[in-house]
This record gives sequence, C-alpha cells and structure tokens, in this order.
Amino acid sequence: MPHRDPDPRTLLHDHYGPEAAYAVAREAELPTARWEAEVRRGLELGLPGADSIVDRRIPTFSRGELPHFAGINTFLKAPFLEDVRRCGEYDVAVLGAPFDGGTTYRPGTRFGPQGIRRISALYGPYSFELGVDLRESITIADLGDVFTIPANIEKTFDQISKAVAHVFASGAFPVVLGGDHSIGYPTVRGVAQHLSGNLGIIHFDRHVDTQETDLDERMHTTPWFHATDIPNVPPKNLVQIGIGGWQAPRPGVKVGRERGTTIMTVTDCVEMGIEQAAERALEVAWDGAEAVWLSFDVDCLDAAFVPGTGWPEPGGFLPREVLKFIQLVAERPLAGIEVVECSPPYDNAEITSLIATRVICDTLGCLVRAGHLPRKGTTDAGAGATR
Repeated sequence: MPHRDPDPRTLLHDHYGPEAAYAVAREAELPTARWEAEVRRGLELGLPGADSIVDRRIPTFSRGELPHFAGINTFLKAPFLEDVRRCGEYDVAVLGAPFDGGTTYRPGTRFGPQGIRRISALYGPYSFELGVDLRESITIADLGDVFTIPANIEKTFDQISKAVAHVFASGAFPVVLGGDHSIGYPTVRGVAQHLSGNLGIIHFDRHVDTQETDLDERMHTTPWFHATDIPNVPPKNLVQIGIGGWQAPRPGVKVGRERGTTIMTVTDCVEMGIEQAAERALEVAWDGAEAVWLSFDVDCLDAAFVPGTGWPEPGGFLPREVLKFIQLVAERPLAGIEVVECSPPYDNAEITSLIATRVICDTLGCLVRAGHLPRKGTTDAGAGATR
C-alpha cells in the first residue's frame, strides 16, 4: 500500500484560534515543487557549498530567497527580466516608476522603487494567515524601472503609460512601484486603452487628488481629474478611501462633488466596519466596469506608521485596518496595482517601505486565494525562472 500522510486537520488540537487552525492545516496542503527547483538551480548556478556546510542545499554563491540579507535587490528576489518583451511569460510583472517631479512639498519618492525592493528581501513568498505560497502559485518577474525624465512630467507620463500598457496587454498582472501620485494618471491611461469597457478605480489616500492643476501644472495632487477625463474611466467609478485631515484642497473637493465621485473617510470606514466599507467600495468601482485598478497611497495610514512619505497626515488608518480592507478588495479581480508616495529619505527603519511591500504581497496573495491569479497557464520559461 502506498504511504499517505494523515489529513492535517486530524492532527490539530483544540487550542488554535479559527484563523490559526486554518493556516496550520493549509500549510500542509501547499506544494514545495518550486522551492525544490530553486534549491537545485542555486546549486547548479552558484556551486555546491563548502565541504564544512552540513546542509547540502546551501550553494557557495547566494541564489534565490536565502539569505534575506544577501543577493541583488529585485522585488521579493524575483528574477530580473532584462528582455521586457517576454513579460507575458509571467503571471506578475513588477516595474518601478522612479519619479517625484509631481511633488509639491518634499521630494524623495523617486527612490521609492529602490526602498520597496530593498526591504522586500525581508519577506518570503509564504503567508501564514492567508495560507498562500506565492512561489508555488504564480510566477513573478521584475522588469526594473521605467526610464523617467526628471525635468519633464509629460514625457514621463508618456513613458509610464507605454510601459504599463505593454505589461497589461501581455497578460501579466502589473505591479507598479512609485513614485509620487502623479503617476496615477499615466498608469490608468495605459490600462484603459486596452479595455473595450470602463475602468473603475479604488483609491486609498488621505488626499482627494482631483483638482485640475496645482502650481499651474499636472502634479501629484491632480491624477484623478485627468484620469476621469479618459472616456472609459468615468468618475462615478472612482471611489476614494481614507480621505481627510487638513491637506485636502478645496478645488479637488469641488471637482469630486461636481463629477459624482465617491469619498469614504477613515471614520466612515471604521464606524460602518471595514467589511461593509469594502463592500461599498467594490460596488461603486465595479458598477458597469470591465476592470478595476487599485491605487494605494501609503499616506492613507496614520503618520506614525508612514513617516517616509511626502504629505504625512495624523488620523489615518491603522495597518491592520487597511490590510483587512485590501484583502477584501482583492477577493474580486483587479487590473493591476500601484503603490505610491513611499519616500525612503524620510523613512524611519524602512517601515514605510515595509508597509508598501506588505500591501502588494497581501494583494497578490488574496488574488491567488480567490482564484484570480494566475490568469493563464504558466509557461515553462516562467516556471523555470520563478524566485
């Protein structure tokens, strides 16, 4: 008779909490094939370890996830894909948009992609609570950064739109590392051109970002005015979560009122409950839409948790609240995600970059858990290069 491992659920004692019981049982069901492939690849490309190394899975040169402090910084140590024409071979494509030319107060978000990639090395691909192992579920490639033009915001917008459009059209799920929030307009423009229907937007922020100009230009305070001028990105499908404080310019509030966008403050979300708030956000964004884009500004969190941002504002979300919200949003399919306004020069102990990484990982993990990723069969080329 072939050996069969016992059902992990029968091995659990009664003292676990419900979520922990699910997580512990789920871990036993997750495959390890791609981790084993990564070990073999590391030994082949990095040479077997020195004779004194007892664990013969360890190579001489660091390859893959371990050790977390070593290696070349890509997002989650995913393979760097130099030939971006091949991004469609992967389920997820990460690209940086290192641009802060739209910043109106303190710059530094051009270093956001570097900071996020650097701290992402701390993470592994497995989430205990979600019961998901990204390495075993999807393939991820890091395409590097868009070539932005520091002195020209409009040329940078064109570059970002072309890059996002290329990734989205390839079938890969785009993950954009900002950059200031002015990039919200060109990212949405890049996706919208490849849709036959409407695109909705779920926007986490403390600021409305809906005025037409700021300091006489399109800046990081204006992306949603211009995005909702795109014919298939109607303002009725823009839902903004966490808005409030002393930094929401009145011209933007006026535009939102006139165009019929939806705003939910932190107090709204907390008092109605995160579950109900997420349900309302999804209802608004998906109303008649073909797809929904997720735009996450780190300053929607209370300033205590995101010191490394251009416009920190007290009174924002707690991390556990916003992560719960993100997990609920990602139970529905998404067109892609951008995380913006992470400014490492102002960060403390990399905690802002850390929350940016966590938001991306939770989004991907919940899309996997809900069956929205992978969106197609994984190719041999992608599977062979994962992690």
